[in-house]
This record gives sequence, C-alpha cells and structure tokens, in this order.
Amino acid sequence: MSETEPVILTNMCMVCDGTRVLVQDRVDPEWPGIVFPGGHVKTGEPFARAVVREVEEETGLTVSDLRLCGVKQWTHPKGLHRYVVLLYRADRFAGTLRDSDEGRVFWVEREALESCRLAEGFFEMLPVFEREDLTEMFFRYENGKWVYDLL
Repeated sequence: MSETEPVILTNMCMVCDGTRVLVQDRVDPEWPGIVFPGGHVKTGEPFARAVVREVEEETGLTVSDLRLCGVKQWTHPKGLHRYVVLLYRADRFAGTLRDSDEGRVFWVEREALESCRLAEGFFEMLPVFEREDLTEMFFRYENGKWVYDLL
C-alpha cells in the first residue's frame, strides 16, 4: 500500500458575531444550499492564508485570529484522491459584507441554522466546529452509500 495519495485541499470557516454565524447560500448545483464560506487551497498556499483569501473572495470580510477546529475528509470511492476540508472558526473580522458568484451571504442566528435549507451533510459537520472533543468527520463508502464517523 502506498504511503502517498493525490489530495484535494479545501477549507471552510465558521465566522461568528456573537450568537450569529455567517452563511452562504451556494448556487453550485453539485453542492447547493446553506454552508459556511470557504474554498480550495492553491498549490503552495499556506492553509490559514487560503481560508482568509476564500472568505474575503466570497463575503468581502477579512477574518483574523483563526482557530483550526478539525477536518472533514473522504476518499473517492474508486480511490482516485482524498478530499480534505480544513475547518476553521473566527470571531474577528473587518470589511463590508457582499455577495459573490458563489452565492448570497448573510448572518443567521446559530440556533436558527437548523431551520435553514442546508447543503447535504452540512448539519452533521457542525459538531466538529463546535465541540472541543471532536476533530474529524470521516466519510467512507459502504454498500453503495456514504456513512461517516465523528472522531
């Protein structure tokens, strides 16, 4: 078994303002719905800089004092690559909120998030952002469907 594999690196950031969180209503047909902002890490780019860049591109806000909460990951069912999402939190930001081509962005009370039209699997990922005892959401493909573990 090889000790290396192709990897796609991405990020997502839970931006908090008191009891509110910043969300994006994604228009991407492959994963539509309400999520936290984020995106791909460019080749050679530090992870923390990538999340700052992605949040700014998608929301107009510059986040600071990032905290890495954990990761979400899965391996392509045919073993083509591993997909890793680095999960961050930030409660310091500056700038003017604006929408992007990725979708509309807005603040929502954290307690009301469950009642939003969330992207598939997003609700199940929230504990990794919020619980100190969790650092990973790992998906595996079993019997024709995706199942996950929170670790």
